[in-house]
Amino acid sequence: MAKPSDNPADPFKKALAETTKAMANEPELEVAFSVDPPGVSNRTMRLPQITRRMTREEVLLARGTADAYALRLRYHDDATHRRYAPRGETAAQLFEAMETARCEARGARAMPGTAGNIDARIAHEALRLGYGEITDPDKVPLAAAVGYLVRQRATGRPLPAPAQNLLDLVRDRLEATGGGFEDIGALLDDQRAFARFARQVIEDLGFGEQLGDDPDTDDVETEDEDETDDSDGDSEEQPGDESQPSGNQQMLQEAAMGGEPDPSFTEQVEAEIDADADEVETDEAEVTERAPPPHSEADPEYRVYTTKFDEEVRAEDLADPAELDRLRLYLDQQLEPLKGAVARLANRLQRRLQAQQNRAWEFDREEGTLDAGRLARVVANPMTPLSFKIERDTEFRDTVVTLLIDNSGSMRGRPISIAAICADVMARTLERCQVKVEILGFTTRAWKGGQSREAWLAEGRPPRPGRLNDLRHIIYKPADAPWRRARASLGLMMKEGLLKENIDGEALEWAHRRLQNRPESRRILMVISDGAPVDDSTLSVNPATFLEKHLRDVIAMIERRRAVELIAIGIGHDVTRYYSRAVTITDVEQLAGAMTEQLAALFDNDPVRVTRTARQRLRA
Repeated sequence: MAKPSDNPADPFKKALAETTKAMANEPELEVAFSVDPPGVSNRTMRLPQITRRMTREEVLLARGTADAYALRLRYHDDATHRRYAPRGETAAQLFEAMETARCEARGARAMPGTAGNIDARIAHEALRLGYGEITDPDKVPLAAAVGYLVRQRATGRPLPAPAQNLLDLVRDRLEATGGGFEDIGALLDDQRAFARFARQVIEDLGFGEQLGDDPDTDDVETEDEDETDDSDGDSEEQPGDESQPSGNQQMLQEAAMGGEPDPSFTEQVEAEIDADADEVETDEAEVTERAPPPHSEADPEYRVYTTKFDEEVRAEDLADPAELDRLRLYLDQQLEPLKGAVARLANRLQRRLQAQQNRAWEFDREEGTLDAGRLARVVANPMTPLSFKIERDTEFRDTVVTLLIDNSGSMRGRPISIAAICADVMARTLERCQVKVEILGFTTRAWKGGQSREAWLAEGRPPRPGRLNDLRHIIYKPADAPWRRARASLGLMMKEGLLKENIDGEALEWAHRRLQNRPESRRILMVISDGAPVDDSTLSVNPATFLEKHLRDVIAMIERRRAVELIAIGIGHDVTRYYSRAVTITDVEQLAGAMTEQLAALFDNDPVRVTRTARQRLRA
């Protein structure tokens, strides 16, 4: 019998998830609640998180978001949308906003209960974006205003105040287009007719040059070409053609019947075959030369717009020595109260490691120290020979540990401070036990794209560019460097402006490659993060799960190869949905204990644990 959850929000989440599946007519849809941005991709819907308090605002926002996405899934056809979608960015935004409003308005007519939920979501979004404070019509986002007008005309419902303010500023301009939106209600059930109407509105607004070719004209041309091809084919095929083979065919038929073909013809055919073979080989060689290597071993389809601006840099190259010393001093002062507790945990880990390294017993020996644990057998059966044991030193496997620390903006403040000091103490502790430690960090060089996005904009915004930001991978402590040399470098995590976006998948693959090149026989990779990969520039022009899918692919590759033992610690976020071996802590103060216990468990030779791990691998 399943243990009932103690979270009062869980029954509501379950009910909302089931209702959303039914409304979308998608029984296999997976509904998750997360603090990450909402979105839908690959049969997965991510909704805003609902806390234990279940405030009215949280509930309405989750309902409205779920209803909006469900209606889009139910009433939207991707093929028709792609066919009529404009090419230019502004026109595409207008077209997308109108189509979203069509789906939601159609759903509101069929299921009136959704209208109030979606109104709450619109009010939340308009308030968050400050639409109520806009007074200049030139600053109004046209796409949002057009979407609001479609909803209002199609449903007859009043808009929330901030959204109404936005629409009123440009209402006259919008109602002068596309027939004034008078008969829009009759178009809601026909996506193709509505798409034609939307394109007319976009043209009337002055963005006709961004529409591209008329898809309906292409239909007429295609039909004409088909008719022409059919008539040409009828005129070319004559009744007697099949009985009159060409000269080459006749020669081949004669050879097959035992005749001798003309030697000149044979030489001609062989020459043509050789020429064709050479051409094919040349084409294959050219294709091979042109094909760039994949950006990811885990997913060859993972795209990166450019790696020109990425950097792998040592911490000491991002600040001068005086600044590093100042930052390190600030880190020590800020975390002075915590160092005692962390040090005690580190000493416990050190004792366990040293005991495992230096001491082991060989049992059932003919000489040595009497094994008191087996004396019961002698008492029970005096004919049983005595058993002895011998203490010996164990050969501890060469081990390297990599600590990969999320350096994203959400780690700012106490989380990054404690992560830095814990990494520092772990490095010192493991170094005493002859375990090498590497400390790495990952972030981006800029917010919202940096030079990569600028290059993409300059080249005309090619569609689906892939990762669209400049990576910054930081080496705080190389594995072969002693702790004393890297001590000051860890203070760099306190540098103002260092922490930006996080692209976890590529960082994890980078750390894994570095570990694979190490000579040690055992390699351990511990990831410390506070959430899913997020990069606004990349996610704005790619599917919502683009970065998350790549992270899952990289984790699957590492766990499948088993050359590296992977552990993850999530701070305030559930990382167990990504990593099979992970722990989530709700308070950053628990980080030191979690790191210690996870590392100790890996070094522990408890037979029960080994058996359990082996069983899990067999199942996998």
